[in-house]
Amino acid sequence: MTSRRTRDRLINALIEQGIRDERVLDALREIPRHLFVDEALESRAYDNTPLPIGHGQTISQPWVVARMSELLLEHGVPERVLEIGTGSGYQAAILAKLVPQVYSIERIGALVHQARQRLRAAQLFNVQVRHGDGYQGWPEYAPYAGIMLTAAPHQVPTALLEQLGVGGRLVAPVGGAGAQTLIVIDRTAEGLTQQRVAGVSFVPMLEGRQ
Repeated sequence: MTSRRTRDRLINALIEQGIRDERVLDALREIPRHLFVDEALESRAYDNTPLPIGHGQTISQPWVVARMSELLLEHGVPERVLEIGTGSGYQAAILAKLVPQVYSIERIGALVHQARQRLRAAQLFNVQVRHGDGYQGWPEYAPYAGIMLTAAPHQVPTALLEQLGVGGRLVAPVGGAGAQTLIVIDRTAEGLTQQRVAGVSFVPMLEGRQ
């Protein structure tokens, strides 16, 4: 269920689906995804599929986690990354293996507590998790060299664009249910550029906290 062979099977599936960054593949091979799902779903932890984590949220499909991580690192390793939507903590855990410092915001208080416990269990100590409104970002540590959204707004909040540093990259799903697109926004000295990457399906990004 959680054996090296099971994990390698997932990694091989990701390679077949086009994931090429060895740093990302190594992180997904190393991080125990079964720690980030409910015990009843552990037998499916290394399937290449999203899984429910309660509160109407999901742990993302490993391919999506890998592709978004790959995009974030495409032009170098960002020093500080802001993640919007901690959820189970799995994407934050992958980022923690790839970048020096991760700041992650989750609007659902119960998930914040769970994610902190899981990250500690995985012995990842370069992630700070905050209970807050992702639409506001985390301005205290801005600017960020990387920002990742793991829930889909209809458009990227202005506050997050303002917290993206020059030379930084934002990776996010954008759009309504059934019509979401994974986009990449880069900030240069001249301004913002945007590219579309792939169709995706994420839970909606909501304002406020609970």
